[in-house]
Amino acid sequence: MKNKNRILALGLAFSMVVSAGALTGCGCADKSLGKENVSVESEIPGGEESEELNSGSGKESDVAGGEKENGNAAKNSTKNGTETDNSQADDPADSGQWKKASTTPYGKYPELVTYTLGQISGANNSNLPEGNTYEDNAYTRYLKEILNVQNKNTYMEREDRYNDYVNVLVNDHTLPDVLVVSDRETLNTLVENDLVEDLTDVYANCTSPRIKAMYNSYGPQLLGAGTFDGRLMALPEAVIDHGPCLLWMRKDWMDQLGLSEPETLEEAMDIIQAFQENRMGAEEGEDPVGLVCDTNFVSTTSQNYSVEPVFEKFYSYPRRWIKDENGEIVYGSLTEETRSAVAYLRELYERGILDQNFALRAQNNLRDLVVEGKCGAFFGLWWAPNNPLMDEIENDPEADWEPYYLTADYQEKDNVYASFRDNKYVVVRKGYEHPEIVMKIISVLFDYSRFDDVENADEINSYFALNVDPTARPLVINVDYNEAIYNVTKDIRRVMSGKQKESNLSALEKSYYDACMKYVSGENVTAEDWAAYKSRVSAVGVLVDGHYNPVRRQYLVDSDGEIPNMLATLEKNAFIQMIMGEQPMDYFDTFVEEWYEQGGQELTQKIREENS
Repeated sequence: MKNKNRILALGLAFSMVVSAGALTGCGCADKSLGKENVSVESEIPGGEESEELNSGSGKESDVAGGEKENGNAAKNSTKNGTETDNSQADDPADSGQWKKASTTPYGKYPELVTYTLGQISGANNSNLPEGNTYEDNAYTRYLKEILNVQNKNTYMEREDRYNDYVNVLVNDHTLPDVLVVSDRETLNTLVENDLVEDLTDVYANCTSPRIKAMYNSYGPQLLGAGTFDGRLMALPEAVIDHGPCLLWMRKDWMDQLGLSEPETLEEAMDIIQAFQENRMGAEEGEDPVGLVCDTNFVSTTSQNYSVEPVFEKFYSYPRRWIKDENGEIVYGSLTEETRSAVAYLRELYERGILDQNFALRAQNNLRDLVVEGKCGAFFGLWWAPNNPLMDEIENDPEADWEPYYLTADYQEKDNVYASFRDNKYVVVRKGYEHPEIVMKIISVLFDYSRFDDVENADEINSYFALNVDPTARPLVINVDYNEAIYNVTKDIRRVMSGKQKESNLSALEKSYYDACMKYVSGENVTAEDWAAYKSRVSAVGVLVDGHYNPVRRQYLVDSDGEIPNMLATLEKNAFIQMIMGEQPMDYFDTFVEEWYEQGGQELTQKIREENS
């Protein structure tokens, strides 16, 4: 395999195959897309969830072509090298069942198929109900019932250490049958060394039309990210658009101080200053905490505690590659717009609004400040009620957090590049007898259980309202339509206002609707009910009402544009020094010069050449 993966070119080539129907079964997918879209959702790391429902397209019928030859026995290897024999040739009926199972999304295997898996583990056992495990929970039980498959976890590791363990497995060539990879360099290594199965044909045959429609909603570049030399070698996660960061603020503190809710970012900063001056959340002998701020300032995935909206106010996009007014690709941290944003953060620090100790805080300290009621404001995504706010509500039910969308007038332009650097990918070990299993699992979990199985999928769908972390699933990825979260909120709100019948909701939407209505009723309300309402109705609602529209982003070709650690550290330190007043704002010019001198010039040239 070539060392470089030209995502755009290969994505377009892959799309041409899709258009011909060889990979997507376009007739079915298009028919599905033509029907009214209702929303559904699948969770994303950190309590994030995505969703969308496409009513229509029922259980997929048998798909011809692209069948994988079945031998007399399908062997399923386990960690210690033992094998389970699935006899397929003794009985003609069994042989037909094996063939159907291996060439359709929902065909059930006549005998149990066990696959080994590298599992990402979540905090608190992924918040699974008591008695459930990573091998025995609603997801695994449902997959066993529908497909007759069972995961056997060969190892488990928490997400922050998962990549290191995957690298060990790759270097030792000791891969489990199924693996989620979240590092593109590792993915490239797997493909270049012929360690993973080609998934092109099984994608064509064992992926439901609705799942194909979900991938199509992102355009050809998403599947192109997993395509090498025209072949689909890894299934990318479909990371839905989950909008800009919102400003989460303590409404009960505002009420105590007689303050009106903010309508602009400047008004919000004034309120935070009032929190400081009145020592809200601070005990005797403690300094009050202002606007919580991660020292990375922005995140490529817009996580909690960034100050990304401050940069958005100035149309600044640090840590991203953008096109300037001359059409040249430049690094967003070096622009005049970024200088202005850093200067504004410096002003907030001088006024005591920005947390005075932000430079000393570790990520877990930031969460503790929120959960322990020490701070009254932070920027976070719509799912912040699930993590971290739900934990504070359990500690202090009187805490009243509200989201504010204050950057609607500064919506991101279309000159900002994205990359697939942070995506997760599902791969199958080379030589595994049932590579189709990953497409079948995805079709069952993200399509069939949500849209078609109204009788047996209640337990799975209840996991969302219970805030079970997505790491509880065998495949820790998300698959959904690009604009999923907005559609599900619109549906729930239509039912709540009487404009739509409750019976029109999907099973998953219904679980959220029930939690939201329980919160509204005020009877036996749980923290989970509060989180469902605040995320689904309040947070996504302000984005819908603010007319937020996801930007159709361009993607970097061939290179992910990752910044070397040395340059990233240089940038981080320069921003901290200027914000804290340790360097004058004129130091910004020095920082830019040093960035280019220490390798940034060559990196920029490389990005420009690869994306010309």
